[in-house]
Amino acid sequence: MNFDDLFSNFAQYTTTGLTQGAIYALVALGYTLVYGVLRLINFAHSEVFIAGAFAAIWTWNGFGLDQNSQVSGVGSILFYLLVAMIVAAIASAGTATVIERVAYRPLRKRNAPPLAFLITAIGASIAISEAFGVYTRRLPEGAPILVSTKPLFHVFGAPIDAVQLLTVGAALAMMVALDMFVNRSRVGRGIRAVAQDANTAALMGVNKDRIILIVFIAGGTMAGVAGLLYDVRIQTLTYSVGFLLGLKAFTAAVLGGIGNLRGALVGGLLLGVIENYASGLFGSQWKDFAAFAVLVVLLMFRPTGLLGESLGRARA
Repeated sequence: MNFDDLFSNFAQYTTTGLTQGAIYALVALGYTLVYGVLRLINFAHSEVFIAGAFAAIWTWNGFGLDQNSQVSGVGSILFYLLVAMIVAAIASAGTATVIERVAYRPLRKRNAPPLAFLITAIGASIAISEAFGVYTRRLPEGAPILVSTKPLFHVFGAPIDAVQLLTVGAALAMMVALDMFVNRSRVGRGIRAVAQDANTAALMGVNKDRIILIVFIAGGTMAGVAGLLYDVRIQTLTYSVGFLLGLKAFTAAVLGGIGNLRGALVGGLLLGVIENYASGLFGSQWKDFAAFAVLVVLLMFRPTGLLGESLGRARA
């Protein structure tokens, strides 16, 4: 165990972990929203993320930008980021809508058992992933350099660049917006009602199918923004990257308390930091192991996760 490396680069591992954890948290919101309402683990959500990530890159390609392009000027950078974010959010929300309509809604109409939903989710995930693999010929796609990685300032010796600020800032803004939407809007009241008791909510005039569709769209939008931030940060995308990232986002949702929006934020940030600490302590090859090992240990002592409050019991 390399304690010297961990302690000497503690601030660097922390800032890098928070940046990566912000992406996990955004994707985790989709898992926690769907589970909170349907008690369903939507394993196809990782491909919803991939749809947004590819949509962002293809949008930049449409403007003539490739992986060798470097954009300058604040106005141009903001324009390309904003347009790509809108397209990525629409693409991911559209993908989530198709999954809900084609894969899950027919099963709900037939009162299918939970196992059927699980198998369908895994099948949809593999099908969408392979479709992207065939379309891209399993080759990586590169994103243009939109945001500079040149350090802007230092925090306890750790360099902070614009990519980190953009990733964490955008993720926090989206999470706050979603939390306010669920807890303060009329539609959000309907989401909480369906999450708490779907049958009673229907008797009170809440359209369950409409609420479920909105939940998938909201989760897809978060995943689309996460896909854009992933492109900006990593700058290389492959069709299969969503599998491991999706598992980690699901882990973050469970870590914070599945069905808890704020728990997804806490779990995502915590998971990103933990795996970076493990990378410094044991080596990068232990990074993924540590992320899942912490989850197992936590659930042994706290099965409901860190916060553990369900979406249906969230306070307005």
